[in-house]
Amino acid sequence: MLDDYQITIGLEVHAQLDTNTKIFCGCKNEFGAEPNTHTCPICLGLPGTLPVLNERAVEYIIKAGLALNCEIATFSKFDRKNYFYADLPKAYQISQFDLPFCEKGEVVIQPEDEEEVTIGITRIHLEEDAGKLTHAGDIAQANSSLVDYNRVGTPLIEIVSEPDIHSPAQAIAYLKKLKSVLEYIGVSDCEMSQGSMRADVNVSIAPIGADELGTRTELKNMNSFKAIERALIYEPKRQKKVLESGGEIIQGTLTWDDETGKTIPMRTKEEAHDYRYFPEPDLVPVVVDDQWVAEIKDTLPELPDVRQERYVTELEIPAYDAGVITADREMADFFEAVVADYDDAKAVSNWMMGEFLRLLNEEDISITEVKFTPQDLAKMLQMMDDGTISSKIAKTVFEEMFATGKDPDTVVEEKGLKQISDSSELEGIIEDVLADNQSAVDDYNDGNKNVIGFLVGQTMQATKGKANPQLVNKILREKLEG
Repeated sequence: MLDDYQITIGLEVHAQLDTNTKIFCGCKNEFGAEPNTHTCPICLGLPGTLPVLNERAVEYIIKAGLALNCEIATFSKFDRKNYFYADLPKAYQISQFDLPFCEKGEVVIQPEDEEEVTIGITRIHLEEDAGKLTHAGDIAQANSSLVDYNRVGTPLIEIVSEPDIHSPAQAIAYLKKLKSVLEYIGVSDCEMSQGSMRADVNVSIAPIGADELGTRTELKNMNSFKAIERALIYEPKRQKKVLESGGEIIQGTLTWDDETGKTIPMRTKEEAHDYRYFPEPDLVPVVVDDQWVAEIKDTLPELPDVRQERYVTELEIPAYDAGVITADREMADFFEAVVADYDDAKAVSNWMMGEFLRLLNEEDISITEVKFTPQDLAKMLQMMDDGTISSKIAKTVFEEMFATGKDPDTVVEEKGLKQISDSSELEGIIEDVLADNQSAVDDYNDGNKNVIGFLVGQTMQATKGKANPQLVNKILREKLEG
C-alpha cells in the first residue's frame, strides 16, 4: 500500500456497558431519552456529592477481560483524569491510570485476504463516559454546540491494543472480533450508530526495517467500520506525502471528514502528564476476589472462535461460512435453532449464506428483526426434500416468508406453489410441449441428446415452475425414447 513504509495502528476501543444504571449513581443508563433527563447531582458533579461504584460494571469488565484472555488484577483503583471540556461537567473524568482491572490479553483475527494474526491487548480499564456534543454545523467550523449530559456517567470500558496492527484489513478484523465477543458475553450492545462502541485510532508510518515507530496521529471517536477503513487508507498516504516533501508529522488529534474523505487537525496531542492523573479520593481501591473471578468465568458462553471450530469439525460446514455465521451471536443462535429441526447443517448454512444474508443486506436489518421463526425455515427445507416445492419455488416461498412472516405452508397454499408431482398430470402437459416443439424432438432423435434441457425448460415454463424437474426429465426421456 505504501511501498517502502510500514503502517502501525493502535486502537483504543470504547464500549458502553449495558448496565441498568450509571457507574457511580442511580440514574438510568438508557439511550435515546430526551436530552438532560437522566441526570442527577452525582453524575453532574455538583458540590457535596459522592460516587458509589456500580458492582455490575466491575463484573462486566472482568467478564470482558476473561473473554479477551486478559490477566485480571486482584487490586485495582480509580484515578482522576483532569481536563476541561464542555461535555465533562466535573472538569475531570473518573478513570483508571496505573492499576486497571485487566491487562495482557490477546485475540486472534483472520483478516480478509491476509494471514491469521494475533493482536495483543495492553489493558482494559473502567471509566465514566462524558456527555454528547451536538455541533451547529461542521465540527471544524461550528460556532456553537449543544450538550446532552444523559451519557455522563455511563460505564465505559476502554480496550487498548498493542501496536500489532499493520493494515486497514487487520484493524477492521480486530474491531469486528471485539464487537462479536462483547455481544456474545452480553456486556454491551455495541451499537456503533448510537455511540455505544467507538474507537480512537492511532496511526503512524515508518520506513520498513526502522528501529523506531513514526510519529503518530490520533483519529478520535470513530463509530463506523467503513469510515475507519477509509481513514486508515487516507491518513498513511497523507503522512507519506508530508515526509517525502521534507515535512514532519505533528503528533496531534484529528477528525475524519467523511464527505471530503480527508483528516482534519483538531489539536496537538496531550500526554499522560497533561491530564494530571491522581488517585480518586472519593473511591476506595477495589480488591477482586479469586472466587468471584472464577464464578464470572463460569458464566461465559461458548465464544465465537470455539463455536466456529465446532461448526467446522462437528457440523462439517466450510470454515468461511462458519466464521460469518458465528460472528453474530443472534445469527448463530438462529442457525442452531434451524439445525435442531432440520438435520442438514450444510443445507441450512447454504441458505443462511445465500438468500438469507442477501435479504438482510437489502433490507438493512439484523436477524433479530426477521419476522419468521427458525422452525419455519426448517419446515421450508423439509418441504423441498419431500418434493412439495422445488428449489426454484423455495426462493419465492422464502422471500414471501421474509416479507410477511407467514409460515411456508400458508405461503404455498395461498400462492398455489405446490410442486406438481402427479405423473398423469405431467404427461398431458409434456405431450403438449413435445407437440409444440417438433424440431427439438427431431434433433433429439438425430442424436442431439442435450436438447432435452430445452424441453425440460419449456415444461417448467408451462407449469410456472411448479413441475417436479426430476420427474419431468424422466417422463420426457421415456416419451422420446419409447
